[in-house]
Amino acid sequence: MPAYDYRCLDCRKRFDIFMTYSEYGSRPVSCPHCGSSNVQRRINKVRVARSDSSHLAQMADPANLDALDQDPRTLGRMMREMSGEIGQDMGAEFNEVVSRLEKGESPEVIERAMPDLGSGGMDGGLD
Repeated sequence: MPAYDYRCLDCRKRFDIFMTYSEYGSRPVSCPHCGSSNVQRRINKVRVARSDSSHLAQMADPANLDALDQDPRTLGRMMREMSGEIGQDMGAEFNEVVSRLEKGESPEVIERAMPDLGSGGMDGGLD
């Protein structure tokens, strides 16, 4: 039997009422604290669980990537979010690059300031 969340508009207290689906909407509801029938149904937030791979795929959707070339802050936020999804420490160099991007520094300026960028076993820079 589902629990329905309500708030009393008179005494302002919250409460749950258990009723069947068929009772909902036809059964009168009153506050168990003050007895008032001046109550309002509260709709709780809904959370949708997704797999890590579906979340990463959504972040890599071309529609979400359009602004990356024009906005280093967006690129930095996305890189930080993706590293969080991976759940792996990406190292000090990665963290510095992401921090600089989040401050609005362009990838070209970062590459000039960090000439050894990517030399730790990776091929290439911030292309």
